[in-house]
Formats: sequence, structure tokens, C-alpha cells
Amino acid sequence: MFSGISRRYDFLNHLLSLNRDRSWRRRAARELAPAGNELILDACTGTADLALELSGYVDTDSGGHVIGTDFCAEMVCLGEQKRLKKKEDRCTLLLADTLNLPFADETFDGATVAFGIRNLCDLEAGLLELRRVLKPGGRIALLEFTPPRGAILRSLFALYFLRILPWLGRIFSRSSKGAEAYSYLPASVKEFPGPQELEELIRKAGFDSVRHHRMTAGIVALHLGCRTETEQVSHARR
Repeated sequence: MFSGISRRYDFLNHLLSLNRDRSWRRRAARELAPAGNELILDACTGTADLALELSGYVDTDSGGHVIGTDFCAEMVCLGEQKRLKKKEDRCTLLLADTLNLPFADETFDGATVAFGIRNLCDLEAGLLELRRVLKPGGRIALLEFTPPRGAILRSLFALYFLRILPWLGRIFSRSSKGAEAYSYLPASVKEFPGPQELEELIRKAGFDSVRHHRMTAGIVALHLGCRTETEQVSHARR
């Protein structure tokens, strides 16, 4: 599904969010605030927009670097084209599954996921895997859509997501895959835990200082937290 819309993915993201997706990613990078010498993971990186945004914070001469990973080869290839066009050597993109990351324990100082965490077939396992590759005290920033508060906003959100967005996705992606992907988006958001429930899942996965900020009339939430210094997860990673 994602490979089928990869060529129009960036255009559709900017169009269907009224270009707000750029500011959401900038906010996530700013809140994570990587230091120049830190190693940062951007999981479910897609076409690497957030990974490239994060790259502006690190310094290779100081040992800093950003690694973006995604399971979709077509998305990673498009991200690599963008990286090369920008001549960005502070970022590396890899093909990898977020549920089974190819990194040693306690590798990264920070980890981000922008609009990809809800696509994992096992959310709790994904959170545990992100925790595993973070150093104690390492930070996490998760961007995700969420239904807004208030009956009127919620109704408008549902109208746009359930009716208008799939239609626009089909037209502008120029394929039935666009309608499929942008019908999946509202369905997956509807089934995904709300901000408070997601906060609790993040805590259970071994993070503290967990909080979230809503943006753009509450349709997007940025979740932040830090990996606990000691092992607090009740069940072992499988």
C-alpha cells in the first residue's frame, strides 16, 4: 500500500495537511532538541522529512548523526534522493523493521516516529523496541493524529478524514492505491489509542516524564518521554 503511493506521498502530505505537516515535524525536532554529538533514530521514517529536519541539529565532527529507518524500500529510496539532493551527510537511511531494529541495546540518545507508530502491527512491542535501543535517559518524540476534542471539531474532523480525504487521495495520487491508503489513514486513527491511553502505554514500556502537546486544533499530538534509568518493564522483549 505505501509503496503504491510513494511517488506522490510528499505532495499529498503537504496538500492534505494544508502544509501543516512541516511545522509539526519542526516542533517534534525542536522538542527533542538533539545535541550536536548525539545519535538520533527516526523510525518509520518514510521519505525522511523528519530525519532530515533532525539532521540540522547534529554535528558529525562531534560524533552526532541521524539514522532513519523504514520497512518500505520505495519510501527509503525517495528519502535517499532527497538526502543526496540536499547533500546532507549528517543522516543515513536504512531499510529496517521498527519491531526488529538492527541496532545494539542502548545505542541512541533520542528516537522519533512521525505518523508511523500507529502502523505497527504490535504497538507495545514497537515501544519496547524503541526503548531497547535508547540509552538510559534517552528521549522519545512521537507525532500522531488524534481526533480533536469538542463535538463540532470532531464532526468536521470525521467529515474530512472519512469522506473528503480518501477522495482527494484517489484524485491526486492518480491511482486506486491513493484511495486505499487515504481510507486506511482515518480508519487507523479511529482505532488508535487516544493521547491519554497512549501516554499510559508509553509509561508501561519503560518511559517517564511522559506528556503530550496537541497542535492544530487538537488533530495532532506530540508525545514526549524519557527512557527510565532502570529496568521497569514487566515483561521481557520477545
